[in-house]
Amino acid sequence: MTVTRNSDFKGVVRARMAETGETYTAALAAVEARDHAAYGAARAEQDRLVARLFTDGRLAQIPAKRKTRAAALLEVLSRFEPGRDYAEPEVNEVLVGVHEDFAYLRRELVNYRYLSRAEGVYRVVATAPERSRIEVQEIPAWEGHWLPGFVAGH
Repeated sequence: MTVTRNSDFKGVVRARMAETGETYTAALAAVEARDHAAYGAARAEQDRLVARLFTDGRLAQIPAKRKTRAAALLEVLSRFEPGRDYAEPEVNEVLVGVHEDFAYLRRELVNYRYLSRAEGVYRVVATAPERSRIEVQEIPAWEGHWLPGFVAGH
């Protein structure tokens, strides 16, 4: 039997046990299978959203639709190292390799709360942003699966 130390996850498993009458092991397996399927669906959506946007690592155009733009920004964010401080010129250097409108990308990374900015220093946020219900509708599911691990340095 797998034992987890994540109390939130244990709460989800126990809720399923109460709902279905399953044993802990059965409920754990069902929740893990559901999470695995959700991860795969989120990854497939992310791949679909960004596949046509990038050519040789560059963004042909910045997407107008918020969900597609957020998916592209997640791909761009992966070029930064969590925990490292970046001066604005360093951020610009990374972003100009993605698209000529690096200032817009930099601003959007901050607006979507993927990068923090303080006194001219940029850094990947320490924790994934909490999203309102409205924001969740405009953000790809991949953010919830990928971003927490990325910002934690995994």
